[in-house]
Amino acid sequence: MKQMKINSWIAAAIASAAMLACSGEKPAPVGEEITFADPTIFVENGKYYLTGTRGAGAIGFQMLESTDLVNWTRCYADTARFLLRKGDHTFGEWGFWAPQIYRHGDKYLLFYTANEQVVVAKSDSLTGHYTQDVVRPIDGSEKNIDPFLFRDDDGSYYLYHVRFDNGNYLWSARYDIENDSIDRSTLVRCFGLTDAWEKTDDGRWSPVMEGPTVMKLDGTYYMFYSANHFLNQDYAVGYATAPAPQGPWTKYEGNPIIHKSIVGEPGSGHGDLFRGTDGKPYYVYHIHNCDTAVAPRLTRIVPLSLTRTDSTGIYTIAADTASIIVPRVH
Repeated sequence: MKQMKINSWIAAAIASAAMLACSGEKPAPVGEEITFADPTIFVENGKYYLTGTRGAGAIGFQMLESTDLVNWTRCYADTARFLLRKGDHTFGEWGFWAPQIYRHGDKYLLFYTANEQVVVAKSDSLTGHYTQDVVRPIDGSEKNIDPFLFRDDDGSYYLYHVRFDNGNYLWSARYDIENDSIDRSTLVRCFGLTDAWEKTDDGRWSPVMEGPTVMKLDGTYYMFYSANHFLNQDYAVGYATAPAPQGPWTKYEGNPIIHKSIVGEPGSGHGDLFRGTDGKPYYVYHIHNCDTAVAPRLTRIVPLSLTRTDSTGIYTIAADTASIIVPRVH
């Protein structure tokens, strides 16, 4: 669910699934591995709904559903049907990336990237299809990608996203949900690249920080983000905390919390937080296809454990790597 408030009683989830290695002997698979990159999971009425980037040449987004996070089915009998499709009263000709679903009243909002612009489309149904009354990006003044909408306790909305400035950096701005626009006067860059794990490529690529997800927990804001270029095997996830929705942010000194050295698979990053039907927190993300090939990227789900420090009220968050889920579609 996109607006997350997780109380202190949350502990690590226990999920029965085995990790798939990129090489070596494997158990006989049941179903096909899911190849959604930049994945997101929306939870409603006891079901999970998964969508994500479908790879190079994708013309929109499709959706899967599950009741147990392990076994997934397609939401549509017609495999040619899309949640949102290029040219169907929607903005974008290429680069359909990084979707996020948010429910606002009786409408479902699908935030996504196309043509390196953040866009929002709407539907009366969770499973779509999503369209725009006016075909346009949210802010066409410059390139911006990877949207995440957050609603604070006072009803104010913030759009977290990436803007380009000799690299990819995380920004936030107040969001007008009725007019599908940001207040540009409130645009703030969240933080810069400061830690060694955030750039391990010896200058091969420009700095990359992307894939934001924000939750509020006991009055503190937590931003999860990915760093390094997605082609880098060191693509990874860390988090930062803040006393207010637009900072100032303090990066967790134990970052990253998801990395090939932790989860055992390369290119692990750019996902989303959600709360399971068991009430516990999970993070869905993608990995490289194997040690020698990036695409098609594969989807993974990992439970998170939260440990509160009484003196600060801040939670330490870790991935429960013993319980990583390899979701499959049947």
